[in-house]
Amino acid sequence: MSLVAIVGRPNVGKSTLFNRLVGMRQAIVDETAGVTRDRHYGRCEWCGREFSVVDTGGYTSRSEDIFEEEIRKQVVLAIEEADLVLFMTEAATGITDYDAEIADLLRRSGKPVILAVNKVDTGDKMYDSYQFYSLGLGEVWSISAATGSGTGDLLDEIVKRLPQEASDAYDHPELPRITIVGKPNVGKSSLTNALLGTERNIVTPLAGTTRDSIETHYNKFGHEFMLVDTAGMRKKAKVHEDLEFYSVMRAIRAIEHSDVCILMIDAQTGLEAQDMSIFNLIMKNSKGCVLVVNKWDALEKDSNTMAKYDATLRAKLAPSDDIPIIFTSVLKKQRIMDVLDAAAKVYENYSKKIQTSVLNEVMLPEIENYPPPAWKGKYVKIKYVTQLPVRCPSFAFFCNLPQYVKEPYKRYLENRLREKFDFRGCPVRIFMRQK
Repeated sequence: MSLVAIVGRPNVGKSTLFNRLVGMRQAIVDETAGVTRDRHYGRCEWCGREFSVVDTGGYTSRSEDIFEEEIRKQVVLAIEEADLVLFMTEAATGITDYDAEIADLLRRSGKPVILAVNKVDTGDKMYDSYQFYSLGLGEVWSISAATGSGTGDLLDEIVKRLPQEASDAYDHPELPRITIVGKPNVGKSSLTNALLGTERNIVTPLAGTTRDSIETHYNKFGHEFMLVDTAGMRKKAKVHEDLEFYSVMRAIRAIEHSDVCILMIDAQTGLEAQDMSIFNLIMKNSKGCVLVVNKWDALEKDSNTMAKYDATLRAKLAPSDDIPIIFTSVLKKQRIMDVLDAAAKVYENYSKKIQTSVLNEVMLPEIENYPPPAWKGKYVKIKYVTQLPVRCPSFAFFCNLPQYVKEPYKRYLENRLREKFDFRGCPVRIFMRQK
C-alpha cells in the first residue's frame, strides 16, 4: 500500500487534515503547537484507491527544545519512507524560514511533493496562497482542513500522483495486535525502538513524551504482528493537561483493540497502585498479558533476588497471577527477545480453540471428582461443556441449576482448564448455562 507523509512546520493543521483523511479523530488536535511528536499512521480510501497516511510532528530546527530535535529526525524518516509527500503551509502567516527550509529538504529528497496551503476558509484568503508558488514546488492547492473545503480536489491529485505498485506493509488488519502499556517513563518507547531496531518513537528522560498510540508493523525473527506503543497512564488526579487526558484515553482505546498487552513496570518502584489499575483494566477487557519488569540492571541483586521479586509480584496479582513475568533492561537489551517470545506464546494461548469432544473428555471426570456444592438441598449436575466462538478463551458449562454455581466453584473450573490446556497469560471466562 502506498504511503503519503504529511509534513510542515508546527501548528499548520497537519493532524486536523490527517483526521479528516482517515475519517476519525485518531491524532490529537489542540491549539498548542508541538502536540504531535511521533509519526502516526492511518488509512485513507478515495475513489476506490486505498493508501496509508502518516502524520508527523511540526518541523523546526536550531531549537533548544529536547523534543523538537527528535521531531525533526522523525520528519526526515517519514519523508524517506513515503511514496508521496504532502507539504502543508498556512495562508495567513505566509512563507516562514521553516517553510523555506522544508521546501529545500523536499527538493533534495527527490520525492513527489504536493504543496497544500491550509486555513483558506474564505475567498479573499485565496490570494494569500499564491505567494507559495515562489517555493518552486509546482502547483499550490488551497484547502481548509477544519471545514473540508478543497480536500476533495487535493485527494484527487494525491490518488493521481501515487505510484501504482507499492509496499503493503501497513495493510495487515488480520495480524495479532500487541500493545505496550504502563505508567509514564517506564521504557515503553525504548522497548519499541529496541525491538524494531530503529528510532521509531521519540525517547527522552521526561515523563509523558509519547502522547498518541503509535502502531508499527513488526516482521522479524519469525514473529509478525502490529506493535502499538501507548502514552503512559497516570492517576486521574495527576492529569492536568487536556492533551494528557486525550493521550490516556487513546491508551485505554489501544488496550480495548489489542489481543495481548505488555505491561511494563519499573524494577526500582515495583508494582504500584497505578500499575495494578492498568493490569485490572487489561483483565476487565479480557486481554492477554505479559508483565515486563524493566531497569532490572539498576537493582542491587543476589542469587535469590529474581525468585523473591517474582513471588512478590504474583502475590499482588493473585488470583490473576498465571502470567509470564520477564525481567529486562531495555537500555542494555537484556532479554528483550524473551518479551517477544512470551507475547507470541500468550497470543497462541489467547486464540486457542479446543474441540467440544476433547473438552468433555477432560473436564467431565474433573467435575465428577469434585462436583458443585449442594445449595439449599439442591444438587447441581453439569451435563457438558463447550468453548464459545469469541476472541478470549470463554467456556459455557451447561447444567440444571446455573444460578446455584458460585464464584469459588467457577474458579476451580478455571484452574482445571488452565492446568489441562495451558491458558498462561490469558483471562479464562466461565459461563453457567441452563441445560
